[in-house]
Amino acid sequence: MLWKLIDGLLGVGRRRGRDAITSQRDQGSATQPTSGDSGGKATGSSLEDLVQQAEMLAKAGQLDAALERYRVCVQAYPHGLDAYLGMGNVLVDLWSVEEAVASYGKALELAPFSSTIYSALLFHSHYLASPDRRRLFALHQRFGEMMRKASRPGKESFAPAPDPERRIRIGYVSPNFSRHSVGYFVEPVISHHDRSRYEIFCYYTHHLSDETTERIRGLADGWRDIANAGDDAVEKMIRNDRIDILVDLAGHSKGNRLGVFARKPAPIQMTWLGYPDTTGLDAVDYRVTDRVADPDPDAEQWYTERLLRIDDVFLCYKPPEDSPPVCARASPASEIVFSSCNNIAKLNEQMIQVWGKILGQVPGSRIIVKSAPLGYPDTVDRVLDCFERNGIDTQRVELRGWITDRSQHLDLYAHIDIALDTFPYNGTTTTCEALWMGVPVVSLAGTAHMSRVGATILRCAGLNEFVAGSMNEYADIAIALAHDQAQRKSLRASLRDKLLASPLLDHEGFTGKLELHFRQSWMEWCVRQLAG
Repeated sequence: MLWKLIDGLLGVGRRRGRDAITSQRDQGSATQPTSGDSGGKATGSSLEDLVQQAEMLAKAGQLDAALERYRVCVQAYPHGLDAYLGMGNVLVDLWSVEEAVASYGKALELAPFSSTIYSALLFHSHYLASPDRRRLFALHQRFGEMMRKASRPGKESFAPAPDPERRIRIGYVSPNFSRHSVGYFVEPVISHHDRSRYEIFCYYTHHLSDETTERIRGLADGWRDIANAGDDAVEKMIRNDRIDILVDLAGHSKGNRLGVFARKPAPIQMTWLGYPDTTGLDAVDYRVTDRVADPDPDAEQWYTERLLRIDDVFLCYKPPEDSPPVCARASPASEIVFSSCNNIAKLNEQMIQVWGKILGQVPGSRIIVKSAPLGYPDTVDRVLDCFERNGIDTQRVELRGWITDRSQHLDLYAHIDIALDTFPYNGTTTTCEALWMGVPVVSLAGTAHMSRVGATILRCAGLNEFVAGSMNEYADIAIALAHDQAQRKSLRASLRDKLLASPLLDHEGFTGKLELHFRQSWMEWCVRQLAG
């Protein structure tokens, strides 16, 4: 049913003309509920009242009650856009990803030219247990087609000088210049750029300001707060700043400004870090990756962008400065603690089945699963039911919610022996954090970028032996490691030093490699301009 819905969405853009696209081009705010007809009279409540009730229940952590209220709402108001969006958000927190994607799909049927809703559908579709890569790529392409028809680029306010060797201006656009996963990877790059050759501008699309925000603000040559600015204003701002290379750090994640990129305000545009897939936009020229995350040549067919492959690894990690020291630990097999600290949406029943096999072969072991939605009792019940359904004693499962203090979060690794990566959507920051805290990570490599990030990080750290090619191999690696106390003790003592010596933490070296690609793309653009 879900893919049937998505197949229907793929035809939406082809059934409507340019006029329809233009008339709805500003629907991205997704705040325009469309009321139904007499259905509302059956409840005695308006659409707005029902949505508000559901939102209040969700904020109070009563997710099952909120979901029931949203279902009443969409039954009474089948065209209630905000109800489908709110229901999708609650379903994600309730660990019902397939239902959530279907709800976002229904919302997109109601507002087929809303870029915000489209991005929500694309983003959450990557959490499906069995994502269909062909259909996902087609959805991205259709998004790009929609944006190309809807976008009206303004007149260029400057003519970039096609000088291959001049100091060029780089603009980074992100909602995550803060204590966020993306912040851990972009801050070291911004701080290590060669300022004699590059001028750095940051366009911040969020209101949050913390110590990371202030550090990055202090590192930038130009800082622009654009959370409240419309696409027209941001486009004009970027053109007036004379940006040569504009870099998207969000993709289809929340807070993105792909609508600005669709207008092509900079001569060269790239996407990097914040999203494990193509933007779908012809206006974005390049995607930054590496040869493990996107192997040559098969990966090319799944992107509308040209791939720029960085040597070794496509990112570099900055560990938190307040990281606690690695805690010595060498548990016997009977006391092994496995863990997954990934977003619960990345977890699926197939993974739990494999974890059950691992726990079954390591008697006395247990697993800690940590994720923000596990602070909700209704979500905890659903996850525990899944473990129990797959024959796992829930006494061996510890579920933890959000830990606000970063040091306390990292302290958790003092009680963990082996981290288990998720599949098909691997972790990134969580893998780096575990390794930094001396905990080996077992990862399963697939064919798409999102299922190869674990492989590229572990290979870069010299830990290829923990990358599996199948579910059975994944389980075998974890089981063998659990029974090898000496190897775990050695890894505990050496992993942080391994990371420090690896390209993953070579901030200056990585930034230099990224700059080479920036410069090469700039030189190619200059050659085209001079030849044209």
